[in-house]
Amino acid sequence: MPITPIKLNTFLFFKLPSAFWSGVRLKSISKDNCVVTVKHRWFNQNPFNSMYFAVQAMAAELTTGALVMMKIRESNQKISMLVANNKGNYSKKATGRITFTCNDGHLIEEAIKKTIATREGQTIWMKSIGVNQKGEQVSEMDFEWSVKIKV
Repeated sequence: MPITPIKLNTFLFFKLPSAFWSGVRLKSISKDNCVVTVKHRWFNQNPFNSMYFAVQAMAAELTTGALVMMKIRESNQKISMLVANNKGNYSKKATGRITFTCNDGHLIEEAIKKTIATREGQTIWMKSIGVNQKGEQVSEMDFEWSVKIKV
């Protein structure tokens, strides 16, 4: 059964309610690309009248994590996934609707193939870029995902 935006947004509601109530929504997912949006609102703001950094991190992580989940499902293997590390850079106040995009699906696909072939855990860094409605970059997040065969 393929991963779709409606299925993942339902998953958010039940399994990651803080992301759901903060307004994080998956908009599209394909073989190599995932897009998530979140709108700056009173509920997810910081004291400086912009989006709280953790809300941006949740949206950015979802762009990478959804791709990992999709590639694991496609592999038909029991594979665990875990964020091992993350880095974030914030370059502009995040106001309005922020769109996060990850184009690294091909990277995780290779890591999963390697973990299946070698039976050893693999790590991969995936990047998500957040832009505002004017197309200006507001943040850049990198997540190191660890994948390994479940024993």
